Amino acid sequence: MREKWSALMEKDGAKAVAASLISILIGLLVGCAIVAVSGLTNAALGPSSVWDGIRLVLGGILSTGRDAAGNLTFGFNPANVGNMLFRATPLILTGLSVAVAFKTGLFNIGAPGQYLMGTAATLTVALSIPTTSVPAPAVWLLAFLSGILAGALWGAIPGLLKALLNINEVLACIMTNWIAANLVTWIFDGSIWRNMEENGKTGYVYKTARNGVETAKWGLDAVFPGSQVNWGIIIAVVLAVAVYVFIAKTTIGYELVSCGSNRHAARYAGINDKRNIVLSMAIAGGLAGAAASLYYLSGNTEFYWSTYQALPAVGFNGIPVALLAASNPIAIIFTGCFMSMLNIAGQQLTNLTGYNEYITDVIIAAIVYLSAFSLVIKMLIGGRRKRKAPAADSGPVPAAGTEKGGGDA
Repeated sequence: MREKWSALMEKDGAKAVAASLISILIGLLVGCAIVAVSGLTNAALGPSSVWDGIRLVLGGILSTGRDAAGNLTFGFNPANVGNMLFRATPLILTGLSVAVAFKTGLFNIGAPGQYLMGTAATLTVALSIPTTSVPAPAVWLLAFLSGILAGALWGAIPGLLKALLNINEVLACIMTNWIAANLVTWIFDGSIWRNMEENGKTGYVYKTARNGVETAKWGLDAVFPGSQVNWGIIIAVVLAVAVYVFIAKTTIGYELVSCGSNRHAARYAGINDKRNIVLSMAIAGGLAGAAASLYYLSGNTEFYWSTYQALPAVGFNGIPVALLAASNPIAIIFTGCFMSMLNIAGQQLTNLTGYNEYITDVIIAAIVYLSAFSLVIKMLIGGRRKRKAPAADSGPVPAAGTEKGGGDA
């Protein structure tokens, strides 16, 4: 059994999983330590709150509130689980966006801008085509495809700059992020879709449900009553599987990975590296645009159009999701859900204790920091196993007086 375990841990995939789990464990321990220190040093919280805070950090998604005696209760909470899946949808897709670029040796830090362009295209189509003339499902599909296309076009810009002019994609993405933020603000600043119905929310765009356009729930509302979940999570999972198949099982996917491993060797082998750089960034942008589309097509979410003040965090949060999953599209489904689960735990901390949800932000930050050093952790795991391995058998010890050059005179 020990030999099988040792053989398993020699594989790169197993080391990557172990490194991610270590990062998550250390992050959770950091969060628990902060809860303990805050409770013991803050008179408003007190030592009695420490155990409650730790339990919510570790299992907040299963919290069902407090009983009559004021004690925390735990069990299956369909609203929390459903909201976790709803929030995980854009995280999975932005994680895929970053992962696809990683596979080609690129760092797509432009997911926020691609997300914003996907948002603008989706909302414009979803709110401008009257469902009295065009069936609502058709409008939904057009809006979804428009968001993907807008994100893909915006992602292709840094790809073209990298391929044709060798401009670093990180610098290009940073610039396109802020251009997108101001462009989207300009688009909605003078639009007719600013919310005038809900107490004059002129800084917000109407929800797509106003035009009868929203993602179907198809029974998920019965499984997770009281939550925002819809079939967007199913679409995100299908896209993750499709990306895995594309990367691992197709010729184009092989070429993308080859360019990421060694661009010059791939070119020598006859692979068009410039085309693949642009294609990789376009696919990455399309996935980020899809994340925005599914989030706002839910019909219950409104968009704050003054985006020049801050870029959407979900675009950046795709980076740790991809890092924790070692850019594996299937693993991204689970890491996206995990990050979303931490957000729900933060809400439970705020609602049920005197702590605030920023503790979970610290946990995420610790996990992100450690996941960036996942290669170092994998090296440490491999080095530790090598030190523990028994010395190789070097054969029988030669008898005295028979060493080379040491025979009888």
